[in-house]
Amino acid sequence: MKIIDAKDLIVGRMANQVAKLALAGEKVNIINCEKAVITGTRKNILAKIKHKRDIGDPYKGPFFPRMPDRLVRRMIRGMLPWKKARGREAFKRVMCYIGVPEKFANEKIETIEAADYSRLKTAKYLRVKDISIMLGAKWMQ
Repeated sequence: MKIIDAKDLIVGRMANQVAKLALAGEKVNIINCEKAVITGTRKNILAKIKHKRDIGDPYKGPFFPRMPDRLVRRMIRGMLPWKKARGREAFKRVMCYIGVPEKFANEKIETIEAADYSRLKTAKYLRVKDISIMLGAKWMQ
């Protein structure tokens, strides 16, 4: 079982690594999901998310998550072969959390160096927490 701290990690790069671990049979827990970052300008990121959210019907779906842990988990799902049984099984092995739960407080926490946002050449990024607030998540309001 791996515990990954998502603080200051680029979500797409982190999701790629987590998906590989989950497909290999590893159970992965991700903490501090609200502190992960998405690269790009604020305008572009919010436009893409608004477009995804507007697709479909409010009663039939597809439904777009608002909470930061569910947003990150959904992005990881995009990296998995979801329509195959091994992808669905791998997705069950991935859990995301807001903050640090008590059960992981004394555990060894890892990070993914290749996904750190300090490696960016530009300072254009947005935290998952800000996106959640824009979508109307109730956890911070």
